[in-house]
Amino acid sequence: MGNCWGDSSADSAAHKRPPHLPEKRRSNHDHNKQDDSPRKRAGDGSKGNQNGAHKNGGVGGGGNGGGENEKKAPSLAPVPAPKALLPNLKMFTFAELKSATRNFRPDTVLGEGGFGRVFKGWVEEETYKPSKVGVGIPVAVKKSSPDSPQGLQEWQAEVKFLGKYSHPNLVRLIGYCWEDTQFLLVYEHMQKGSLENHLFKRGADPLSWDVRLKIAIGAARGLAFLHTSEKSVIYRDFKASNILLDGEFNAKLSDFGLAKLGPTGDQSHVSTRIMGTYGYAAPEYIATGHLYINSDVYGFGVVLLELLTGLQALDSNRPSGQHSLVEWAKPSLSEKRKLKKIVDPRLDSEYPPKAVVQVAELVLKCLEGDPRKRPSMEHVLATLEKVNTIKFTPREARPRSEQLPARHGDPRSPLHDRHRHNRRHHHHREGREGGPSSVRSV
Repeated sequence: MGNCWGDSSADSAAHKRPPHLPEKRRSNHDHNKQDDSPRKRAGDGSKGNQNGAHKNGGVGGGGNGGGENEKKAPSLAPVPAPKALLPNLKMFTFAELKSATRNFRPDTVLGEGGFGRVFKGWVEEETYKPSKVGVGIPVAVKKSSPDSPQGLQEWQAEVKFLGKYSHPNLVRLIGYCWEDTQFLLVYEHMQKGSLENHLFKRGADPLSWDVRLKIAIGAARGLAFLHTSEKSVIYRDFKASNILLDGEFNAKLSDFGLAKLGPTGDQSHVSTRIMGTYGYAAPEYIATGHLYINSDVYGFGVVLLELLTGLQALDSNRPSGQHSLVEWAKPSLSEKRKLKKIVDPRLDSEYPPKAVVQVAELVLKCLEGDPRKRPSMEHVLATLEKVNTIKFTPREARPRSEQLPARHGDPRSPLHDRHRHNRRHHHHREGREGGPSSVRSV
C-alpha cells in the first residue's frame, strides 16, 4: 500500500468554523451524455464488498481548494447560526446523523483513516430523515475525529468541490453537518466498494477484462470532467482506493480532501505543499511541489497498470526490484512477449491481445516523466473508448492445456502466484461495506 506524506503541522487550529462556500452546484451535460450506463440511486442495494477507507495512519493538511499559499491558514469570518452553506445539499443535525448510524455504533463502521471514521447509516429516501436499518436508503457518513489535524481542511475541500460539481462519475455528496467541533459529510452509499478491494483483497472475485475497462473509462470520464471544467480542478490523489463502484461497476471518484483548483492564465502549474500517496504521485510533483493538470494523468497511468497486472503500486512484500510496480513493469510494457507475462493471470487469457497492447502503450504515455508529454485526460478517455470496441473472441484464448505454471526465473511477481493459488482454493468471504475514502493511506 502506498505511503503518504504531508506536513500536518501546517494545519491551523484557527479553523474554528467552516468558510462561506459557493452557492451553486455545477453540472456538465456534455459529459453526462457520455455515460450511457444507467445511474443507480444511492439506495440501490445495501450489500457489497465495499470499504473505501482504511485503518491506516493519516497525514496532515491539504485540499484547501486551490490557494497558492498553504503555509498560513486564512482567517475565516464567523458563520451565522444554522444556515445552509449550499442550498442543494442537505444540512443534517448531529442528532439526526447520530440516529441514522445508531449512535455511531462500532458495528456500523465502514472504514477508518486520518480524517476519522466512516459509518453506514439509513435515511428516508425523500426527506433524508433518519430511518430504521433496512428502511429507506443506506448512506455513508464520514465523521471527523477531534484529534485529526487535517479533518476540517479536508471537510471544507470536500464540501466546496462535491457541493459545486455534479457528474455521474463523481460520488454524490448528499449533505453535511457542522456543530461546534463536529464536522460530518454524508455521501451516497456505493454497493460494490472500492476498486482497491476488488483488485487486491484476498478472496475477492477476479474482475473480467470488460469490467476493468469499464471502470477505467468511468474514472477517466470523472477526471476529464474535472480537468475541463470552467475552473479546472486537480484531483491530486488518484488511486484505486478512491475509485468507488456502484452495483453495476460504474466508477465514481471519491475523497476530494486534497483537490485543488488548477493554474489560471499563463500559469502552467500550481505550487503547493507536497501531499498525496507514494506510488501514485507524479515525479515532478514529489521533486518540486509543482502541481500540473497532467500530474493527475500520471496517477491514472499507475491505476491503469494496476488494472492490467492485478498488482498494487507499492508492495514491500514483493522481491527486491519489484517493490515499485511502475519501475518493475515499465520495461515490459513495450514488448509483447514480456507484456504477456505481467498481465493478471486471474484473467485466464480471456482478453483481446490487441486491446492489452494498446492499453500498455497508453500506460507508457501516462507515465512520461515530463508532464508536457503526457496526454490529456480527454485523449486518454478517447483512447480507452476506442480500445473498448476491440472485443474478445474465444479463439484468441490460449487453450488451458498450454497454460503452464511460472518457471524458475520467470519475472512474474510472486503475488501473481498467490492470486493463482487463491483462485484454486478460494471460498467467498463477505467483505465489510464502506463509504468514500477518508485517509491518505500509509
